[in-house]
Amino acid sequence: MKKPELLAPAGNLEKLKLAIMYGADAVFLGGQEYGLRSNQNNFTIDEIAKGVEFAKIYNAKVYVTTNIYAHQKNFIGYEEFVQTLEKIGVTGIIVSDPGYIMITKKVAKNLEIHISTQQSITNLAAVEFYEQMGVDRCVLARELNFREIKEITNNCQKEIEVFIHGAVCSSYSGRCTLSNHMTGRDSNRGGCCQSCRWEYQLQEKNNGQFNNVKLNNPNKLFSMSVADMQLINYIPEIFDAGIHSLKIEGRMKSNHYVATIVRVYRKAIDQYYNNPKNYVLDQNLVKELKKAEARKTYEGSLIGDFSEKGQIFEMQYNPNKEYEYCGIVLEYDEKTKIATIEQRNFFQVGDELEFFGPNNQQFMQKIDIIYNEKLLEIKKANHPMMIVKLKMTHQVDSMWLVRRKQV
Repeated sequence: MKKPELLAPAGNLEKLKLAIMYGADAVFLGGQEYGLRSNQNNFTIDEIAKGVEFAKIYNAKVYVTTNIYAHQKNFIGYEEFVQTLEKIGVTGIIVSDPGYIMITKKVAKNLEIHISTQQSITNLAAVEFYEQMGVDRCVLARELNFREIKEITNNCQKEIEVFIHGAVCSSYSGRCTLSNHMTGRDSNRGGCCQSCRWEYQLQEKNNGQFNNVKLNNPNKLFSMSVADMQLINYIPEIFDAGIHSLKIEGRMKSNHYVATIVRVYRKAIDQYYNNPKNYVLDQNLVKELKKAEARKTYEGSLIGDFSEKGQIFEMQYNPNKEYEYCGIVLEYDEKTKIATIEQRNFFQVGDELEFFGPNNQQFMQKIDIIYNEKLLEIKKANHPMMIVKLKMTHQVDSMWLVRRKQV
């Protein structure tokens, strides 16, 4: 039995480090061009190089997205870009456009080529087509179920990657033009405004008159959103399907999301791999996922259910959110037992905070005193990114995260 790769999102260098430290075998990230999350906050070449060097310490891999549907102007500088990725040690690229595949194979032959889920690969013949083009991995469409995935993995030689957690597009494999229509931002070239998640008035026409449709809650508006995918309950089925790489969505999500989700799936995968016959899902892992849950979740297509159960008609963000991300540990002084923390959300004296680290360490501590950088007592950590110091009851380390249970 082969253990699948756990592939995590990296929205910036800090998230890359967290993902790898908390258990990811590989990360995927975007540069400032050519990817579906193209923006100025993505990785520069220098940051990608730093990410690759960090990943090497943990024997992890780095993949870079170049998965837009390219127009002619999107080929400017592309050769130099992939040649640079190859030079700095990136393992591979995730690509949709056949032109990008052709150019990469010509000028950066050592880069692996992974076909993006944007290409809607739903059958074995499509996998074989890309195999003939010399690609290394196919990321299957998110509309397939376990039976269909297994039919493909049992009959092909190429690596197969499947999403197991995170947001799902309400259109087929991300092929949506709603964003283009609403805002002029091209969802297939890095500009999706997620207009399916907006709130709309739903109307029906009756005798020539348009009337608002009342949903279950008359104060709620209508959305076209799909629930997030969550497959923590299906680890045995994932192994049985013969999938090579298990992908977590979420490059735009928080540090807390990345660390929590990766940590949970890492533990579940390892537990099953080490003792599959006696494996029982630890329900504490399910509870851990909920601490970082942003939206309603559902198993959806992978269990073959495209019903309304997976839709969010009345938009609710954070429906089960119990915890709020409060900060990240920068350093810990063993002599004084004082941790230096960079604040990310408000907390104050009297709060009970939960601290957790990469190796499943976890504890609660009531905060009696907060110090500022000059070791003067303060009552609140109420300024974004402020540096505070806390006296600890247990040892922590840099890159531990801090969260608070919401009242």
